Amino acid sequence: MVGSAIMRRLLSEGYANIVKRSRSELDLTRQAEVEDFFRQERPEYVFLAAAKVGGILANNTYKADFIYRNIMIAANVIHSAYKYGVKKLLNLGSSCLYPKFAPQPMKEDALLTGSLEPTNEPYAVAKISAIKLCRYHNEQFGTNFISVIPTNLYGPNDNFNLETSHVLPALIRKFHLAKLLREGKTEEIIKDFQLHPPGFNLADGGNPRDTESLIFTLEKLGITGNYVVLWGSGGAYREFLYVDDLADACVFIMLNYDFKDSGEAVNIGTGKDLKIKELASLIRETVGFEGEILFDPSKPDGTPRKLLDVSRIEAMGWKARTPLEEGIRKTYEWYSSLNNSAHQ
Repeated sequence: MVGSAIMRRLLSEGYANIVKRSRSELDLTRQAEVEDFFRQERPEYVFLAAAKVGGILANNTYKADFIYRNIMIAANVIHSAYKYGVKKLLNLGSSCLYPKFAPQPMKEDALLTGSLEPTNEPYAVAKISAIKLCRYHNEQFGTNFISVIPTNLYGPNDNFNLETSHVLPALIRKFHLAKLLREGKTEEIIKDFQLHPPGFNLADGGNPRDTESLIFTLEKLGITGNYVVLWGSGGAYREFLYVDDLADACVFIMLNYDFKDSGEAVNIGTGKDLKIKELASLIRETVGFEGEILFDPSKPDGTPRKLLDVSRIEAMGWKARTPLEEGIRKTYEWYSSLNNSAHQ
């Protein structure tokens, strides 16, 4: 999602000499492959947007994967950038690397001032390591590596997998599936699952073309034609940034600022948040689902609040432009168009 948004932004600015690799072409967790890539291509500017990411369920389930893969990606790319003379690197962090109970809104100097949220600690530790790698390469070797800390992101090319997605795309898909159930459009549900395969076994290992199996699985996930059950109390606060706004901020910083200007890291967000229950209502309205929203307080909320202090980047001259309602509408339109094209 982030990489494709940065690509769109660079192309819109007229940049054509862009070097990229797919995951199948270059495994960033393998040091030899990464060094070979940098040795051959000698890139001048690097956007480090690659990461293994996911929501609370994925973070809690694949703890070793999250810390190992993200540490390896960061270590290999950052050190190779230094080794092969990259002029400037921009490393993307995450707002989850701040302490669980950091003062709100969270300033950049809150990093490492308290305990992390346990449900995403492995990912956060890896992302903190990446920020420190950039800082200490700058201090020891005189590199120009900048770290940014974006808030929760969403937009086109997001992950809509019901097991591994973040909250906003997960809500879009849950309400979309619930709407299809309510309207009796089971064939569209089958096609949706073929386009976005789940990370779990359907029902008892069932057939994705078996309507009864799909409906049973959806009900187990709290998705029915009458209601959708969401994790937690709905009272946690979250801030959301449309991914094209993030891409705009990244290119802006890459063009205009150096490490000595930006400090160890720069927050990127909107400076506004809302409760998950408010977000759910907004998405339900956008999707057009007419059933109820229920909450399961036995499931974790995660960090109570994650609002970024964006005064530093706004002082640099940048501000987010896409309102949440507009961003959700654009994201749902993208998701719907993807499904519609697959149905044709």
